[in-house]
Amino acid sequence: MKHHTELKGRALLFLLFLWFLWFNNLGVRLIFSPILPLVEDEFAVSHARAGSVFIFQSIGYGLSMFFSGFFSGRLGYKKSILLSLAVSSLVCFSIPFVKVFSAIYLFSFLLGFSTGIYLPSVMPLLTEYFDEKNWGKSIAIHDSAASISIFSTPFLALFLLRFFNWRGIFPVFAGIFLLIAFIFLFLSDEFKIRQSEKTRFRDLIRKRSLWIMAILWVFAGGANMGVYFVVPLYLTKELGLSIGYANTILGVSRLGGIAVAILCGFLVDRFSLKKIMFAMLLLTGFFTVGTGVASVRWVGVSLFLQALVVTGFFPLGLVSLARMFDREIRGLATGLTLTIGVILGGGMMPYLLGLSGDLVSFRFGLTLLGTAVILSCGLVFFLKEIK
Repeated sequence: MKHHTELKGRALLFLLFLWFLWFNNLGVRLIFSPILPLVEDEFAVSHARAGSVFIFQSIGYGLSMFFSGFFSGRLGYKKSILLSLAVSSLVCFSIPFVKVFSAIYLFSFLLGFSTGIYLPSVMPLLTEYFDEKNWGKSIAIHDSAASISIFSTPFLALFLLRFFNWRGIFPVFAGIFLLIAFIFLFLSDEFKIRQSEKTRFRDLIRKRSLWIMAILWVFAGGANMGVYFVVPLYLTKELGLSIGYANTILGVSRLGGIAVAILCGFLVDRFSLKKIMFAMLLLTGFFTVGTGVASVRWVGVSLFLQALVVTGFFPLGLVSLARMFDREIRGLATGLTLTIGVILGGGMMPYLLGLSGDLVSFRFGLTLLGTAVILSCGLVFFLKEIK
């Protein structure tokens, strides 16, 4: 694979293509959030049961990221991403035929598993494709797709719901995945890393920094996707807003995170990575608490500020993982960290927030989550490998 020292020309076009791939990879998982009130009403299930869709999705996503850390380097990162796209397309074509709610669990798991292959496979590609001096910028630009996907998915759902019911949204994604796979087949070079997985994994799990990053990812993921997944339920079922207005608030609240995600990548080379991560998590905790106590009038503002700061953690976290681990175990370290973060933060947290909504209130769950994020942010200073 050719190594590029500058972010321009063909290198920039390749980065933007990966950006679009990541945008859709995340978007197809996020789409369940804005349509969840419709799914809940159609199948007549509780908030907790509706929210548990994200547990199955996140378990599939997390397990896939974990195992892809082992097989992607041997199979080839290009082939792994193509496999992810092909299976995701097949699952999306199948979802419209669901007749019972329990089948949603199965397809959520399969969709999570297929899309989970991508990130541990693309990170070694990015760090091999670009010079280390551009890792912060290239990873931040790539990860900004997540922020834009989070922002735009509610509006995309509202747009598509004008033409289809919620089931009809998934074949649209299926077609996009097939198109991307065809282009990626001819656009990318193959890249493999052969390694002794048993030895590497044994060494990896002994590193304290890995578990610190995993804990931080759990709370950051809970404050980000955990909150995102249940906000439509919170706004419609507890605060009494319409689904259209609720999804508009959800989408607009994520607008500011786009710029922050990109900005953080450029700040990495100028300021202390630890201090920026600490500040992002601390502010995230305060604004998550604010979302739980804010009145209906101010909840949108609180959500905007909360999303503004939490989004910045993830490109910083990916840069930290790239710098803490060498190229032979970088994909495995990324996969294992995100596995724990996604299953507990992005999967278990929406269920717990939904359970809180059933038993007490969503407000109580959000306040408790924000407090936990505040208490966890000090762990950043125990990461000895980064400054």
